[in-house]
Amino acid sequence: WPDEPFEEMDSTLAVQQYIQQMIRRDPSNVDLILKMPEAQDEAVWKYEHLRQFCMELNGLTVRLQAECHPEACTQMTATEQWIFLCAAHKTPKECPAIDYTRHTLDGAACLLNSNKYFPSRVSIKESSVAKLGSVSRRVYRIFSHAYYHHRTIFDEFENETFLCR
Repeated sequence: WPDEPFEEMDSTLAVQQYIQQMIRRDPSNVDLILKMPEAQDEAVWKYEHLRQFCMELNGLTVRLQAECHPEACTQMTATEQWIFLCAAHKTPKECPAIDYTRHTLDGAACLLNSNKYFPSRVSIKESSVAKLGSVSRRVYRIFSHAYYHHRTIFDEFENETFLCR
């Protein structure tokens, strides 16, 4: 469908629609994709970008399954110095990397779609904004693992999506 100026978008999903429109136009133009329209609420802008980011990150997860299985990657690591504990369990614990990845993206989807924390797509409560940083920190660990342990898959994905740039 044809591009529509942000100012003319009038649905509750306008920010998501606009971000996806910018990605379709040129996924390599990260500056344009991240440029917030004037008068746009910054918290909503960050929230919608994180939702989009997590949706696209599922594509990397699918690709990783070919070689990142529990027998090959028994822990969620980036470099040898970092072992990440999975927060999806009652007590955070070690998980195979692919399970950590699935758990993290599932948890992010649940949180970002939670009516308790994010009841609206047009305004975000200040108390919920802090949740965005926590989700971001966890999902970026997926990139770290892919970069250090599955570099070919990471590079192919990054060359198509520019998600980590």
